[in-house]
Amino acid sequence: MKVLVAEDDRSLAEGLALLLRQSGFAVDIAATGPQADYLVATEHYDTVVLDLGLPGRDGLSLLHDWREQGRRVPVLILTARNRWPDKVAGFSAGADDYVPKPFEPMEVVLRVKALVRRSQGDQKPVITAGPLKLDTNLARVTLDGQPVMLTGQEYKLLTCLMLARGRVVSRTELAEHVYERDRDPDSNVIDVLISRIRRRIGRDIIGTLRGQGFMIAGDP
Repeated sequence: MKVLVAEDDRSLAEGLALLLRQSGFAVDIAATGPQADYLVATEHYDTVVLDLGLPGRDGLSLLHDWREQGRRVPVLILTARNRWPDKVAGFSAGADDYVPKPFEPMEVVLRVKALVRRSQGDQKPVITAGPLKLDTNLARVTLDGQPVMLTGQEYKLLTCLMLARGRVVSRTELAEHVYERDRDPDSNVIDVLISRIRRRIGRDIIGTLRGQGFMIAGDP
């Protein structure tokens, strides 16, 4: 899962990015409005954390234009503008959540996780596929109740497949959601990660559709 943090306060942006990466997200950072607009137009994000006071272009106008363009990426507004009219303006422009500054960083992380789950149709933090369970809040995977140890990249990839269960996910889509913008993975890296995950959870949970991608079956 990949998040864009659009925030011009460098220390705040890097602190949030660190927590999000520790929680299993790939993270890009934009420090200006035009940079955020460019990244949203050219990259695939599962959530955008958007500061309204971005230099170069206001976050509210960015959000309004994204919704006008049909971009449905969930957006969490992060701003010092905490008056009720400001919140109304943010939600009216198409925001999905709103956190006023100052804030508890882990609250933002939990809200981002909730936005990603809801965008995929999941309300609860624990996602289940047969004997496999993934707790998105705790970043923990269990198989038949036993913990499954995964690397960071393996966890990101499995999370992407679990959230999309019942749908085929291509290698390109997996790479877009697992790796940050400045990473250029080798062409076979997704297959290598899938193979390693299968060794830990069994070969039957993740199916392969030749020439299309991978899929975890949804509920019958």
